[in-house]
Amino acid sequence: MTVELDLTADPVDLTTALVAVPSVSEDEVVLADAVERALRAQAPHLEVVRSGNAVLARTNLGRASRVVFAGHIDTVPVNDNLPPRLVDGVLHGLGAVDMKGGVAVMLHLAAAATDPKHDLTFLFYDCEEIDAARNGLGRVERDLPDWMRGDLAVVCEPSNGTIEAGCQGTMRIAVRTSGVRAHTARGWMGVNAIHAIGAVLATLTAYETRVVDIDGCTYREGLQAVHISGGVAGNVVPDAAEVRINFRFAPDRTPEQAEAHLREVFAGHDVTVVDGAAGALPGLTAPAAQELLAAAGGTPVAKLGWTDVARFAALGIPAVNFGPGDPTLAHTQHEHVPVGQITECARVLRLFVGG
Repeated sequence: MTVELDLTADPVDLTTALVAVPSVSEDEVVLADAVERALRAQAPHLEVVRSGNAVLARTNLGRASRVVFAGHIDTVPVNDNLPPRLVDGVLHGLGAVDMKGGVAVMLHLAAAATDPKHDLTFLFYDCEEIDAARNGLGRVERDLPDWMRGDLAVVCEPSNGTIEAGCQGTMRIAVRTSGVRAHTARGWMGVNAIHAIGAVLATLTAYETRVVDIDGCTYREGLQAVHISGGVAGNVVPDAAEVRINFRFAPDRTPEQAEAHLREVFAGHDVTVVDGAAGALPGLTAPAAQELLAAAGGTPVAKLGWTDVARFAALGIPAVNFGPGDPTLAHTQHEHVPVGQITECARVLRLFVGG
């Protein structure tokens, strides 16, 4: 299958063309090939490099600052939501929200901005929707670190066309309880580990969520049980049980501080950290971020999930989320985006970069 993309087309039409190409994680090669081919043929002012199924492009104009735009080209699995449909000004289809609308805006900008006031880097990467170790942006960071560098990073994840600043951190822990096995007919001779989880759940129910304001953006933390396991057989008092808990924490906490907080909350319990990732501070004071805010208008808000802005923040690069689409529709069967948001995001970014 060979796909040809027209980067000079209206960004709405370009989004439709992108959605029409299936690109489930680990199966992005057709779309990656199309993106690379289009950039090489239609944007000769850009240096273009391929890394696996990631396509990287940038200007080298010697500007005083550089802005990095990042967007993943993969989607979650197809769920009876292809091919794309345009109905009453709304584009429906897999990836319309997460995040082919944002990718289309990036491709449009890459071709159109031939004389920008900032040097520009565009990272179209693979495998964002699966295990973090497979994320193509991580591979770029390891193998081609110079391509990650800039004075501001804009991750074009869906944000309803609003600047979403920074992102929350995330940590998953396992809280384990132990007991003594016995026959359920003589349950008093054992200790039920599943019953002991009740104390953990009571702690979660009583937990008071922290709300913190950072640079005018309000981050609301959350602590939720996401999985419980335990049990041996239908006639055995269980001697082990486990509850998995996800902590979404404001970016003013480091992962180490988040872990310390969880160990304090669940003091006296057996706690193991399963995984975690730092958040990202808003970064709105950077000069380039101020320019983007001026172009976008409106009031920035906090990003309450985790996105790849955190990868840039860990490198000391201020980063924001800005793209078309309602993030609450991501991964749903009914992904759809008003085409006006695609058009407006393209307008804002053209205004921001000039050229």
